[in-house]
Amino acid sequence: MKKTLFLSCLLLLFIFSCGSEKKQEESKDGSVTLRFATWDTGQELEIQKEIAKKFTEKNPKIKIQVEAYGDGFDQKLVASFGAKDAPDVMYMWDFPTYGSSLEDLNPYIAKDSSIDIKDFYEGLLHYVQMDGKTYGIPSGFTTHVMYYNKKLFDAAGVAYPTENWTWEEFAEKAQKLSKPDEKIYGFGVPSKPDPYDFEQFLWSFGSSYISPDGKTLKGYLDSPESIAAAQLFGDLVKSKAGVLVGKKDQQSGDDIFKAQKIAMWESGIWPLNGFKEAGVDFGIALMPRKGTNPPKSVVSLSAVAMWKDSKHKDAAWEFIKFYNSEEAAKLRVTDLPVRKSLVEKFGTTKDPMMKPFYTMLETSDNTPAFLLNKNWKEVQRNLGIAIENIMIGNQDAKTAFTDVVTKSEFLLN
Repeated sequence: MKKTLFLSCLLLLFIFSCGSEKKQEESKDGSVTLRFATWDTGQELEIQKEIAKKFTEKNPKIKIQVEAYGDGFDQKLVASFGAKDAPDVMYMWDFPTYGSSLEDLNPYIAKDSSIDIKDFYEGLLHYVQMDGKTYGIPSGFTTHVMYYNKKLFDAAGVAYPTENWTWEEFAEKAQKLSKPDEKIYGFGVPSKPDPYDFEQFLWSFGSSYISPDGKTLKGYLDSPESIAAAQLFGDLVKSKAGVLVGKKDQQSGDDIFKAQKIAMWESGIWPLNGFKEAGVDFGIALMPRKGTNPPKSVVSLSAVAMWKDSKHKDAAWEFIKFYNSEEAAKLRVTDLPVRKSLVEKFGTTKDPMMKPFYTMLETSDNTPAFLLNKNWKEVQRNLGIAIENIMIGNQDAKTAFTDVVTKSEFLLN
């Protein structure tokens, strides 16, 4: 028995000794493996793997392990932070939720002359900065624009949208373009809009969900401007100038636009290539404006962030920089460049299909509600139900928004 125990101890000592030697060898070699988490799949994921490969070719001692979290991104990220086993670098957009787990990048930016934060569009930076700290470097974005079907406009004898068109003109065009008997409609109205996206309409009317200090909904969400912005879309459905899309067991707005059954569709850059492949003859216009207010859009942003407890922070910073390099930007064909110098070098805004996205970025400097109050997710649940009720005609905008203010004001504190 004692002999067996003695031999077991020797074996354990040998194993630990080998492990220790291995760690020492790895340390002497200086090579590290960085974990990079992404929510992307398909073509975007393959592009990110190629970027990781190119980075390692330039930095042989830094290998990148790309971890594709897909639709389970948030759940997996939360679990990894809780287990103190998070990826070193990750895609990020929800900085209020995850900021406490992320590294402030300001010290890295300050001491690294190879990256100029002023080269990034200002409209993107306030999404990654909180309390004077920078928690991510923008890597891709889209604003929202209005796609319109030229064939349907021509058939109805309706003029194409102009650069300064208004919401009143939008509604008038939608009415003229609609032919319900032929199941053709002027605009596709999402039956369950994302509240984050929907705030852009309130901004264009001169309002918002919440006060600039993030402390109250009253006088903002229930203002005449907010009510008018939301009711516009409810009225489109009632008058059959618009049709509800995206309901259960129903085609998406993207698919109906491809089928040439809606003349106008509001979205980001995501469906653009699909519309081209479907052979749709379409144009892209800026979002409509209200009066003298500029057109407004939300910004859908992807950024690259660093885990604050990473053991390889210097290597992680090098990868973050490379991800925003010219070489990486050329590979990321599904993203809009975020650096001014690269936009100019690539001639991106000379493309009439691309220019509207950047024009919208210049006028879209509003701060979304989720960045103004840490409890916004709780309010958003009530807001999402209210907006859906307005779209499907269960409630008018005044009643729906007033109810949200009554039920949700206390949640802000």
